[in-house]
Amino acid sequence: MQDTNHISDYKKGLRARIIEAAMNAFRERGIRSVTMDDVAAELGISKRTLYEIFDKKEDLLFEGVKEMHETRTARMEVKLAHCENVMEIILAVYKIKVEDFRRTNPLFYADMVKYPQVGRYLAQQNQLMSSKTKQFIERGVEEGYFRSDVNYELVGRLFDALGKYVVESRLYQQYSIEDIFHGLIFVSLRGMCTEQGVRVLDSQIG
Repeated sequence: MQDTNHISDYKKGLRARIIEAAMNAFRERGIRSVTMDDVAAELGISKRTLYEIFDKKEDLLFEGVKEMHETRTARMEVKLAHCENVMEIILAVYKIKVEDFRRTNPLFYADMVKYPQVGRYLAQQNQLMSSKTKQFIERGVEEGYFRSDVNYELVGRLFDALGKYVVESRLYQQYSIEDIFHGLIFVSLRGMCTEQGVRVLDSQIG
């Protein structure tokens, strides 16, 4: 990862443009299909200039993924601040994620985990999310939408396994993102819900 403390304002601005251009290309075509030459050409700069800012492609991807995650998190926090209960939160997150996946080549997600630095960062973020998920589940139980007799730790691991299977088996080549999310999240989610929670889900997804 590059140290930005001692670079000029111009190069800081260029750095931001490089990240934006690279992430747009990665999300459109997949990470492995985009070279550093492609990024330099897109911006009209030399590859030497590009390498003065990012030592290698994985460093560029890492910074882009971090920025994407932080932007998405901030966007979700604004959206979720207006939700009154866990079911509204689930439906809001669902809409955001479907929109993101719709605008992104599935190869991006399949390629992303092949880069160790990025993989470690994503694993750390998932670990940080575990405590928030526990609090979310407890809130859902208190609100009467989630059942109290479910092993949610096991459910979380099963969801992780299903998500990896979707990527590794490339189900996105056979089914739409909406169908995958509907099957992966809502069908499974119904089993976690009380009758009250099921009624809310069914009223929203039909």
